[in-house]
Amino acid sequence: MPDFSTLTRFSTFAGVICLTVLSLFALIGWSGWFVIPFLVFGALSLLGLRDVRQASHSVLRNYPVLGHIRFLMEKIRPEIRQYLLEDDQDEEPFSRDQRSLVYQRAKGQEDARPFGTKKRVYEGGYSWVTHSVQPTHIEDTDFRITIGNAACKQPYSASIYNISAMSFGSLSGNAVKALNMGAKEGGFAHDTGEGSVSRYHKEGGGDLIYQVASGYFGARAKDGSFDPEKFARTATLPQVKMIELKLSQGAKPGHGGMLPAGKITEEIAEARGIPMGEDCISPAAHSAFSTPIEMCEFLGQLRDLSGGKPVGFKLCIGHQREFMCMVKAMLETGIVPDFIVVDGAEGGTGAAPLEFANHVGMPMVEGLSFVHNTLRGAGIRDQIKLGAAGKIISAFDIARALALGADWCNSARGFMFAIGCIQAQACHTNHCPVGVATQDPLRARALDPVHKSARVVRFHRDTLEALGEMTGAAGLSNPSGFLPHHLMQRQSDRSMVQGNKAFPYLPEGFLLDDEAEDHHGYKDRWSRATAEMFSPPEHA
Repeated sequence: MPDFSTLTRFSTFAGVICLTVLSLFALIGWSGWFVIPFLVFGALSLLGLRDVRQASHSVLRNYPVLGHIRFLMEKIRPEIRQYLLEDDQDEEPFSRDQRSLVYQRAKGQEDARPFGTKKRVYEGGYSWVTHSVQPTHIEDTDFRITIGNAACKQPYSASIYNISAMSFGSLSGNAVKALNMGAKEGGFAHDTGEGSVSRYHKEGGGDLIYQVASGYFGARAKDGSFDPEKFARTATLPQVKMIELKLSQGAKPGHGGMLPAGKITEEIAEARGIPMGEDCISPAAHSAFSTPIEMCEFLGQLRDLSGGKPVGFKLCIGHQREFMCMVKAMLETGIVPDFIVVDGAEGGTGAAPLEFANHVGMPMVEGLSFVHNTLRGAGIRDQIKLGAAGKIISAFDIARALALGADWCNSARGFMFAIGCIQAQACHTNHCPVGVATQDPLRARALDPVHKSARVVRFHRDTLEALGEMTGAAGLSNPSGFLPHHLMQRQSDRSMVQGNKAFPYLPEGFLLDDEAEDHHGYKDRWSRATAEMFSPPEHA
């Protein structure tokens, strides 16, 4: 039975219909003056009928008539925002600007901003790309990289901007389908998240990155352990292009999860391979391995079972020496992943404890720089492609990540905005007003996959076009050419520092050379790392 809030969403629409009928009766049986309320409420009733039938605005489909108040406020916002809404000490206005940028690009609207740069240009932490007096022009902005080292039998040509991990279960089926249809049309990849491959992914037809997390959904035995045969059936699907082992998530690293039995639908149970009527547990740690060497061997098993597709892992950096333990295991076993995705602590989710969301995990910039330099120091950076995730929405966000060592970027937040997310922060309540993060079928129907997929395509295309313009402005022919020296950053004391001073590329192979200089404590951690076990926290 629909919850009470679901029923009340249409109360305004129902109210104007009732008032229309009452006005008509009063007009016929009492006074001609009731023609005015009859026309007003009749017009509102027709407007509500149009709202529930249109596909462009999820808010209006879920809140007919009433939802127009939001769009009225959007129209007057530019005039009142600078004076009433912004707070110099609050980061939320920046989030509004990001959201507006995505909406404009997704809808095909002009995204130019009058009156120049925001005042934050003068504040500490502001960063920018250095431009050239001889800019270049780039025609083809379908920037791609090939993922797959010598051990990979089926390398994948990936866009440098893809949809980050968001599971079916956290997102509605319509949202998943819209994202995947957009990925197919736009020629980029869609990470399944830990909820495995659902029928909505398959219906979309787009390229998939199949994520395997600690719950092993889609590859799960009855006791919750990893089932190789089930994994192989999913991993060998032609639509699956890469396999991603999830070690941790930026928004809640080191924290497991649970989907209560009451929220598990038959479709979720089918996709995840779990029974109905039981809580769905995602443990904090994997059961398939417990040491760095075992982890590498597990990656090798995933590669073999998938038929040689690119295999890698995703993590948010915590204890730095633990990552070095993984790298040492790669060198010892000879099993080198095809890619690593570095997630930042600023990543989002609808289900993280506040303390974890705010104070656990390394931010993306520092984590990416550390992983990049550790792999360089171990001499295997050229064998591994690096992805970056964590609030990467604009062309500048992508350019900065590439400059700091990434080969490609993933975004969840940006593509959620593209399909209509308004950051109502109701993800965990199942009451998402726009049908993005809910399993309520009545709310989810507000999101039309065909219409929203077109917005996904436009957002991806226009963001890469903007990246092409920024790349050309820097005098480069391809965004892969961005290096730290193309970045500048203002310090808190208003001084400037060049990117290659703040985030330098450390020498190739220096961790393996006993005579090489130590850099920022890397060699000290490296000397204490071991492939046989993950580092005890007190020594990380």
